[in-house]
Amino acid sequence: MDIDTSPLFAPIIINGLTAGNRFCVAPMTRISATPDGRATETMTRYYERFARGGFGTIITEGIYTDRAFSQGYVDQPGMTDETQANAWKPVVSGIKAHGALAIAQILHAGALSQGNRFRDATVGPSAVQPKGEQMAFYHGKGRYRLPAAMTDTQIADAINGFAASAGLAVEVAGFDAIEIHGANGYLLDQFLTRYTNSRTDRWGGPTGNRVRLILETFKAVRAKVGAKTPVGVRISQAKVNDYHHKWDEAARDAEIIFGSLADAGADFIHVTEFEAWKPAVAPGGPSLMQLARRYAPKTVILANGSLHDIGQAASALNDGADIVTLGRGALANPDFPRRLSQHGVLNDFDPAILAPIANVKEAELAA
Repeated sequence: MDIDTSPLFAPIIINGLTAGNRFCVAPMTRISATPDGRATETMTRYYERFARGGFGTIITEGIYTDRAFSQGYVDQPGMTDETQANAWKPVVSGIKAHGALAIAQILHAGALSQGNRFRDATVGPSAVQPKGEQMAFYHGKGRYRLPAAMTDTQIADAINGFAASAGLAVEVAGFDAIEIHGANGYLLDQFLTRYTNSRTDRWGGPTGNRVRLILETFKAVRAKVGAKTPVGVRISQAKVNDYHHKWDEAARDAEIIFGSLADAGADFIHVTEFEAWKPAVAPGGPSLMQLARRYAPKTVILANGSLHDIGQAASALNDGADIVTLGRGALANPDFPRRLSQHGVLNDFDPAILAPIANVKEAELAA
C-alpha cells in the first residue's frame, strides 16, 4: 500500500518561525567537542549535512549550562561563556545556510554526570544512588556516583545556568530556539521522578511539586530570551539508565506535566519513547504523544521514537504529533527527507556508527 507522505513535507510555524517540513533531527550526544567544551569543525560538518539533506529542523546534542555540576560527559560541548558560544556560530551558520531551524538543547546532567571537568562530585534532588552503570561509549566506567542532595542555592544556580546558557545560545551563537532537556533521567527529570526525588520541601512530594523545577527553569529561560524566541521542553518516561520506567500516576501525571507546560507557555513539547506509537502506560491506552496532545492541545508536539519507519511517521501526524524527530534514522540517512521525496532507498541504522566511542568519525562524514 502506498503511503501518503505529503503531510510530512508541509511547513509548520513555531512561535513565528517556519520549519520547512515535519522532519527534525533528534538530539544525540556525540562528544566531539574540544576538552574545554568548544564546538569543532567536525561538528559543523556533522550538523550541516542534516540541513543539506532536507531536515526542516535540527536539535543539537545536549549542551552543558554551567561551570559547576551540569557537565555530563567528557568532550561534551558547553554554552557557559562567549568563547564557547562563539564556537557554535559556524555550526549554526551551516544549519541555517540550508534553510533549517537551529535549536540548541541545554542540559544539566545532575546525578548522571560521568565526566565533569569542573567538579569531582555530583548532585541531584536527593542522595539516591542512580540505577545502572555509566555508559561506556561515552567514556563511562562502573556505577554512577552517589549524588549529594542539592541545596536551595545550588538549585537557584542551576536555574540561572540554564537561563544564561540560553541567552548565549540565542544572542551570541545565533540559535533560533531553545529546547530545555527535561527528559531521559537528567537533572530536571530526576526532580520529576518519584524514586530519585525524596525531598519534603517545595521541590518534592506530589507531581505538582516535582515538576516545579522544569517550570521554574522554563520561566527563567523565557525571561532571558524573550517572548519571540521559541522555547520548548523535552519530556520522557524512560531514562538512559532505566529504559522501562513509567510515571506512577500514568495519565494523571501526564495531565499535570503537559498541562503545566502548556499553561506556562511552552512553544513546543518534545516527547520521546522507544516506539512513539506504543501505549504510554496501560495496554490499549494512549501513547505519550497522544497524552501530550490531549493536555497541551495548542502546543506544537514533537515526537521521537522509531519514527524512521515511514508508515509510523505518517501516522504520527494523525496521532498527536506535529513534527517527527529522527535519531537512528538520521544517522543512517543524513539526507532522509530528500531521499524520501525522491523515492530513494533508506539505509538501515548500523550501531557501529556509535562504537566503540560515540563521537563523530571522519568515515561517517565521508559516507
